[in-house]
Formats: sequence, structure tokens, C-alpha cells
Amino acid sequence: MAAWLVITAKIRDRDAFMACGYSQKAAAILEAHGGRYVIRAPGAAVLEGSGPAGASVVVSEWPNREAALSFYNSPDYAEAKRLREGLADIDILLVGA
Repeated sequence: MAAWLVITAKIRDRDAFMACGYSQKAAAILEAHGGRYVIRAPGAAVLEGSGPAGASVVVSEWPNREAALSFYNSPDYAEAKRLREGLADIDILLVGA
């Protein structure tokens, strides 16, 4: 059964975030692990709750939960995450069986 990673990111400095190389590196690792992007967009509007207004939202689809976790827990992705340290406040949810 498919699974999804749902990411919200409140970017502190968009220019620095875009220049750090995280997005390109994460995309290559995601594809290598069998994921695909469903949406990558800035400027989310909070309609209910306390989510970060203006956040970027990224949703990726995976063949199953194990594939998503394999990506997230991989040494390559751990290295990529270091590129964005201090540049954004990130929340990641894993949805699906």
C-alpha cells in the first residue's frame, strides 16, 4: 500500500535555503529510493489549526511505508539534511500503511 511523506517547512531565509543545495540533493536521493513528488509549493495558507502560515509544503509518494523510511533513514539523506540546518523549521509526517 502506498505511503506519503508530508513536509511543512517554515523557511527562514529562502535565498540561503535555495542556494544550500538541499533541494537538488534530496530530490536525487528521493528518486533513487523509489519516491516521487506529488507537490512542492511555497506559501501555504492555514485554514484551521496552528500550522505555520506561509510554509512550503512538500508531499512525496512512496510504494510503501518501508520505502519511505528507507529514504528518510538513509545515510545519504542524513547528509543532505545537514545542508538545511538552521535555515528552516521542518515538520515531517509519514502517512500510510
